[in-house]
Amino acid sequence: MAIKVNNPGLATTIQDLGRPGYYHLGIPIGGAMDRFALHCANLLVGNDEGAACLECVFMGPELEFTKDATVAVTGADLPPKLDGEPRESWTSFKVKAGQVLSFDFLKAGARAYIAVSGGIDVPVQLGSRSTYAIGALGGVDGRAIAAGDELPVGSGAGAAEGRSIPANMRRMPRGAVELRMLPGLYWHRITKEAGAHFFEDTWKVAPECDRMGYRFRGGRPLDFVPREQPFGAGSDPSNIVDACYPYGSIQVPGGTEPIVLHRDAVSGGGYFMLGTVISADMDLIGQMQPHTETKFVPVDMDQALKARKERHTALDEVRARLS
Repeated sequence: MAIKVNNPGLATTIQDLGRPGYYHLGIPIGGAMDRFALHCANLLVGNDEGAACLECVFMGPELEFTKDATVAVTGADLPPKLDGEPRESWTSFKVKAGQVLSFDFLKAGARAYIAVSGGIDVPVQLGSRSTYAIGALGGVDGRAIAAGDELPVGSGAGAAEGRSIPANMRRMPRGAVELRMLPGLYWHRITKEAGAHFFEDTWKVAPECDRMGYRFRGGRPLDFVPREQPFGAGSDPSNIVDACYPYGSIQVPGGTEPIVLHRDAVSGGGYFMLGTVISADMDLIGQMQPHTETKFVPVDMDQALKARKERHTALDEVRARLS
């Protein structure tokens, strides 16, 4: 064992890049809510980019190391401390056996990622170490870490201390956020005026935001095009005959509060979907705090693919800097 959990923080889980290939069986891809931050944390300590890290939400844990390691903390601005002394985020630093890693108060963002040289070495389940708590899969017995847990760490010398990613290369939301989306799927179910209002209005992240999805409030309710209730669909105008839910899709139960489905979302159900947030913006959602002001911005497929390429380029630039 290499890490003893003295205090687990709030909903701290083990996450990697997830377990693709099982969505059709109802098991979501899961993995880090902010994949860019997880990639960067692993690069800083010399791990494989998909190695398992700790994902912290709003509060950091207190971790006691039982062997020397290299550590990096990325993602949210959750300042790390080693034996009470401040350390830099987005920068690798050495930890000696017996030292304790803790955290100051959250300053920005929502989720921080703690990478340890060698990676968190819990068993692989369906190709991933990621915690899927609803399905009791992965991580530590399928749950968030708890006080008294001892987390195994893989072998690895780790990278040098002081490797850093500059502020202009970190992808973090600042202030109001624009989420680009591809309208479609069941867009025809709402009126033209309702569609215009959806993009005109400013929405805010609701307190009900987690790994399954982010709920938004504050915009005008959607008006639906009249229809005859289909066989197999519920009676609410937002109901459809059960369909698959794409990752990132936006459902609006009752036409009042959009929900963007995220890493641990269910794979299907009976609510209509306005469209899908593009993959390049999904990491940003994982860093949005409750009450963050948000605008949904329509884009087409060419724009979505361009944004995805820009995201890959940004990660390539991090790799080049640290190589």
